Amino acid sequence: MKYEQLAKDIIKNVGGKENVNSLTHCVTRLRFKLKDENKANTEVLKKMDGVVTVVKSGGQYQVVIGNHVPDVFADVMAVGGFSAASEDDSNEKMNAFNKFIDIISGVFAPTLGVLAATGMIKGINALLIAAHVLANTDGTYQILNAIGDSLFYFFPIFLGYTAAKKFKLNEFTGMAIGAAMVYPTIVGLAGGKPLFMVLTGSMFESSVSTTFLGIPVILMNYSSTVIPIVIAIYVASKIEKFFKKIIPDVVKTFLVPFCTLLVIVPLTFLAIGPISTWAGKLLGAITLAIYNFSPVVAGLFIGAFWQVFVIFGLHWGLVPIAINNLSTLGYDPVLALSIAASFAQTGVVGAILLKTKNAKLRSIAIPAFISGIFGVTEPAIYGVTLPKKKPFILSCIGASIGGAIIGFCGSKGYMIGGMGIFALPSYIGPNGFDMGFYGIAISMVAGFAIGFILMLFTKLEEDEESSETVKENQLVKQEILISPLKGEVKPLSEVKDEAFSSGALGKGIAIEPSEGKVVAPVDGVLTTFFPTGHALGITSDNGAEILIHIGMDTVQLEGKHFTPKAKQGDIVKAGDVLLEFDINAIKEEGYSVITPVIVTNSANYLDIIETDKNAVNYKENLLTVMI
Repeated sequence: MKYEQLAKDIIKNVGGKENVNSLTHCVTRLRFKLKDENKANTEVLKKMDGVVTVVKSGGQYQVVIGNHVPDVFADVMAVGGFSAASEDDSNEKMNAFNKFIDIISGVFAPTLGVLAATGMIKGINALLIAAHVLANTDGTYQILNAIGDSLFYFFPIFLGYTAAKKFKLNEFTGMAIGAAMVYPTIVGLAGGKPLFMVLTGSMFESSVSTTFLGIPVILMNYSSTVIPIVIAIYVASKIEKFFKKIIPDVVKTFLVPFCTLLVIVPLTFLAIGPISTWAGKLLGAITLAIYNFSPVVAGLFIGAFWQVFVIFGLHWGLVPIAINNLSTLGYDPVLALSIAASFAQTGVVGAILLKTKNAKLRSIAIPAFISGIFGVTEPAIYGVTLPKKKPFILSCIGASIGGAIIGFCGSKGYMIGGMGIFALPSYIGPNGFDMGFYGIAISMVAGFAIGFILMLFTKLEEDEESSETVKENQLVKQEILISPLKGEVKPLSEVKDEAFSSGALGKGIAIEPSEGKVVAPVDGVLTTFFPTGHALGITSDNGAEILIHIGMDTVQLEGKHFTPKAKQGDIVKAGDVLLEFDINAIKEEGYSVITPVIVTNSANYLDIIETDKNAVNYKENLLTVMI
């Protein structure tokens, strides 16, 4: 596993696997549901190599990883032994808003990658049609369109699965409910000649197309819808729970889904589907009314705050609204207003790249700039602009102006497609390239240019500092570990114990001591002092965990020849004497006294740099921990 060590460190610092209720991931984040967030070492995680930052929002503990989060997620799942279907079994109480965000992200997040991919294929098809490369009668177009429509057309089936996981319903029962809603015969009845109409003349006008046990059924076309299936699955989870209680175990396997489907599917067609569809239409109408009140003001607002929404996970509240608008209106103007945000953020990072002389900052900004072009801005936000505050504010200004341009041009999205530059085809209208499409393109360029120019003429703090100068306000800090022993310096590879020599226990160095005394290498706490006296552990005030192991297999001496001068739990200062030992007596017993000095949480740091001396005395610099 490529990220096995990172996975172990993450699990350890979220409070251990026993503190994890569930785990999912999105484009850049691991999304934990923890039993107790107070058990998580947030500051340690934030400083960990491989972790961008940590965000607590929507009842979730979000560890931001970056573009390679799927690989890290897979290793965390494997290392932790987490079940892909596990959900929150805690009695944690969230407020209504956090619960809403949690449900929305849990239901929709797993589909977004494939939804974006199929949308991109559909967007490419629209681009080829608009450019007159293909006609809609061509086989190539029809096959590509089938791929592009595959997920969104049958969305109730996919959401039936993800919602079932969220609400703890049998996943295949959930898929069966979704499949019934888009069953071809039902879709055909919904589009056929109605028996009669209801709510005629209102926005909720609907047709009664058939009956069930003599009860009129208001059939809707549920293809591409989101609200009906989510509500149906929630109700189904309660129905299934009821039948599990009353049906004997010996026949539960088939009788529980049998009874659940017999109740929920007719109930969905008779009541849940029509009511939730009307609710969806009302939501779409309200959204459109707010937008139409002033598209420019809406663009200014959404553009300015979109990145703030992303930071706190609040954008999940707008995603289902956009998908609902696509299914009820055939287009969505809401998410369109956010398009310029990633380009404004990328423009700011581009200017920082041009201005900075800080090698570490450049190493973070280059991949952040590239991923920003493709719409993934978390590395830019958390790694570059947000820590410096001003650049982040400048990116919000660029995004706001870009959003106003989008609102002014009346741009609308016609599918859920890719992010960043790949989103462009999603805004090609039914009549091809129109002002809405050009408005999106202009906003992308404008957002980038405004962010770039504003940052170019704004002072960057790192301009006055050398990337090699270590100060408190720099990105790279260091902690010096003085030598706890006097003696000859050896590489860890010479230690005749694979746990040490392989680096499995952490990076560090070894010393062949010439005097039998150990002093504290840092200010900190003596967190571990083995009763046998042969090994001790210190946690520095800055969080470095240091293990000093005197000799190999010396635990078998059971404390002979070791004289502790401190006890576990003591607060110590660098240079304090912690232990004395008799080198000659230990050697006469047949044991090596070569002593590894390692940083056991090395994975939390950028690097551990060893001294280049062949011999060291007490209090001389031994290891440099790059934070």
